[in-house]
Parts: sequence; C-alpha cells; structure tokens
Amino acid sequence: MPLSNRRTLTQYLIEQRRRFPGASGELNALILDVSIACKAVARSVAFGALGDPATRHIAEGGLTNVQGEVQKPLDVVSNEYFVRTTEWSGNLAGQASEEMDEARQIPAPYPRGKYLLVFDPLDGSSNIDVNVSVGSIFSILRLPDHEREPGRDVVEADFLQPGTQQVAAGYAIYGPTTMLVLSVGNGVAGFTLEPNLGEFMLTHPEIRVPADTQEFAINSSNSRFWEPPVKRYVDECLAGRSGPRGKDFNMRWIASLVAEAHRILMRGGVFMYPRDTKDPAKPGRLRLLYEANPIGFLMEQAGGRASTGRQPMLGVKPTALHQRIGLVFGSRNEVERIERYHHDTATRDSGNPLFAERSLFRN
Repeated sequence: MPLSNRRTLTQYLIEQRRRFPGASGELNALILDVSIACKAVARSVAFGALGDPATRHIAEGGLTNVQGEVQKPLDVVSNEYFVRTTEWSGNLAGQASEEMDEARQIPAPYPRGKYLLVFDPLDGSSNIDVNVSVGSIFSILRLPDHEREPGRDVVEADFLQPGTQQVAAGYAIYGPTTMLVLSVGNGVAGFTLEPNLGEFMLTHPEIRVPADTQEFAINSSNSRFWEPPVKRYVDECLAGRSGPRGKDFNMRWIASLVAEAHRILMRGGVFMYPRDTKDPAKPGRLRLLYEANPIGFLMEQAGGRASTGRQPMLGVKPTALHQRIGLVFGSRNEVERIERYHHDTATRDSGNPLFAERSLFRN
C-alpha cells in the first residue's frame, strides 16, 4: 500500500474516538505521549554498543530495582523517557513502573488527570548485549473515584485493578523495525515506525491470533520444576505425530516477553512461563500489572487467550504493585487445553473417588 494511503497512529486514534462522541480526547493524547517515549527508547536501543549520546552519562551497574535486579543504563534512561514524556500533559493521575519502588505522583507544577499509566520501560534488557529484540510494555487504567476526588495523590491500591479494567494496553518492539502494537478495547492494531517521517503508520490492522497452532514456547531448562499439568502438555507436544496430539510441534524460546508475544500475534503459538517449584515463595516470574495484564489484554482482544493456567489472567485481582504470576497465553485452543490439564490435576488431587486408583483390596 502506498505510504499516502496509510493511516498514522494519530488518525487511527481519532477514528477510534469517534465511537464515543462524548470522549474528551485525553486517552488519545496519553497514548500519543507514550508513542513518543517509545520512539525515544527505540533511538537509544538502536545505538547499541556505539552508545546513545543521550545515555553516556549513566554509569554501568551499581543500581538495583525493587525486584532485586541490576539495572542497565538503558533501563534507567528508558524509565526516564516514559516518566518525562507522559507526566506533563494533565492526562495522568499517577505512574508505576518496574524500575520504581512505589507509585509515582505527578509533580505539582503539572495538572493531574484521570488515568494511571503502568509500564515496563525496557522489557528483555538482558538480551541487548546479544542483539535480541527488546521492547516496552504499557497499560492504562482509570483512577478510581476521579470525579469525586480529582487531583488527589495516588496510592498503591489505585493501581491494583484486574486486567479487565484496562482501557488500553500495548507494547513497542525494537527489532529490525520498530513497531507499536496497541489495543484500545476494539481489537488489536500494529503500527510500524516510518524512519523518514518519524511517524507510526498502520501496517497491521485487525491482528488475529489463530485458534490452533503447532508451536509452543517454554524454558525447558526449568522442566524439573514444572507442575504435572505443564509437564503433561509439553511431553505430549514433544511426542509429535506418534503421540496423543497426532501432530508435530516446534518449540521456540527467545527469553524476551515482547518478542514472544509479537511472534504469537503475527502467526500464532502458545507461550508458557508457568508457576513452578523452583522458588516456592514466588507464584511466578512475570509481573502481573505491567507484563501479564497488558499482554493478556492484547491476546484476548486478538481472539487468543491469556491465563495463569488455572484461571483467566484478566480476572486476577492484584494484591501488590510488583506482584509476580504465572502466565500462559496465545492460541485459544492450546491455552484452554493447558487449563483443562490443570483442572484435571486439581480434581484428582481433591480426593474425588471417581479419579482414585482402584484396587480389589482396601487398607
């Protein structure tokens, strides 16, 4: 399609806004601010080992985020891009990020709006050294009781909303091309950054995840820690055409959530980073609010499914800002199969005599 016939992100958002004649335009403005932050991060990532002049003043190492992870310079500067680009416009009531210990108030010089922004400014940053695609993930929520108490300070509890309450979510992926993948609750659309114009152009309208797939992604080095339903599912996939599934599967593992999600949105598949027994104190590895929920929102809007393995991801009520959780997402029929396997195991473990082992003798 000629460039002149493609819609920009701004045009797409205006069209979406027309579905709600009473909308103020604040959500559109906030998403456009986020897109500018993504462009800034893309520029910094693109310099690679050459070093972006804008980040050279940041020393390597020494800082640790609330997760106990050492922050890379690009983690820090990416977080700064998101904070500074979105705080000023009067659309936000508060921000929360993987790189900030607590919810952040909008500084006093700026007006406060009705939305909350939750984000992972640079997902997969540990892969930058080997030139694997990384990205930014974001979620937008409404501030509870904004009309009754506008302009108030935000507290952690304001952010603890289930994924069903998201009004928009998306990610930017920084790969061979920079793309922004977005949902405002009316399907999923993908935009490619046109480097000459510096505009995100609509290139992937109405993205859909196929219901069936022959591709799965999981970190098999953790197989000794997997719960029985996960092990059952993977074993059946590996058995291939001669096994119970009757077809061959391919396995993928990029170790970059954004890259995994993007591949599945483009061609289908299932991704698993489930709860396991490696660290019983952690119910999962990925973060609920700014990783699992926005990715889950995109999958559901594209006709896929997102789950903990036991329940729909978007129905989980968060209990903490940096809460971790197990995540399974992708092609609907495969995710539902994994959920059934968890249900089967729970039923057997419950002591239901229907599933008990039979014997001619009883103790």
